[in-house]
Amino acid sequence: MRAPDFWISPDWRAHALSPLGWVYGASVAWKALHAKPYRSKAAVICVGNLTAGGTGKTPVAIAIANLLRARGRNPIFLTRGYGGRLHGPILVGDDNNARDVGDEPLLLHSTAPVVVARDRRAGALLAEAHGADSIVMDDGHQNFALAKDLSLVVVDGETGFGNGRVLPAGPLREPVDQGLSRADAVIIVGEGRPNLGLFPRPVLRAHLAQESHDLGHRRLIAFAGIGRPEKFFQALEASGAELAATKRYADHHAYTPSEIARLKSKARSCDALLVTTEKDFVRLSQVDRDGIKAVPVRAQFDEPAQIARLLDSLVTTL
Repeated sequence: MRAPDFWISPDWRAHALSPLGWVYGASVAWKALHAKPYRSKAAVICVGNLTAGGTGKTPVAIAIANLLRARGRNPIFLTRGYGGRLHGPILVGDDNNARDVGDEPLLLHSTAPVVVARDRRAGALLAEAHGADSIVMDDGHQNFALAKDLSLVVVDGETGFGNGRVLPAGPLREPVDQGLSRADAVIIVGEGRPNLGLFPRPVLRAHLAQESHDLGHRRLIAFAGIGRPEKFFQALEASGAELAATKRYADHHAYTPSEIARLKSKARSCDALLVTTEKDFVRLSQVDRDGIKAVPVRAQFDEPAQIARLLDSLVTTL
């Protein structure tokens, strides 16, 4: 779904929905208070957020897993598999597609093994059975079935916490202070200075870098069904590419063959290359992928020593 405008600039709808937001936030607090989480044998690193929509969690989770592997660890990703039909627990294989497990697990699968499970405790047990000594949760800050050894909250530097209200009145999954009280560190992705209050723990900075070096000065038609498609389009233009046209879709959009055919026809008529994000690309059929270029995105920490210290401290204490 596309985020409503009042999630950024509150109007009468945000005010009217605020009581429901209070109930939603209180329900998260109740779950946290009454949870009996499973303590995994593996170190559990949760890469979560406080808002609905894209903040860069998945690229950050991939970066964390790569750092763990560089330290000789054996990480396995654990994710709910949003948009997939399988509840799990299941170890993602090459024969799975986005209809099975969602798009994000397929991206993660290119870096390390991935377990998809609605029940995170069951997912952790499966990860342990496959030799994980580290579990990287892509999302799950508001899930209390599994005890976390390191909780990282990812915040979009530009949009921050929107209008500061809880779903459905705003984009927050819970009040900011409540969510940050369980965080060991915050990772701000992109520019901007979101208001974190008096957050006493480390605040890290990261940027998402597109690997689009061969697209400079190319004529492109770009499409994306992610949390904030405009960020993708802006990054392409910043690389020197010429955008002949763009097309936005809802996050996790399931593309039909006719939609892709229209996009390809538009690209031919404009003599342009058709490009999309990796997250969109994995949702396409093998036939539809032909003639479309996926643009990878990687998370880069502004001060790598900060995240290194957090991970080294975790590894040495477990």
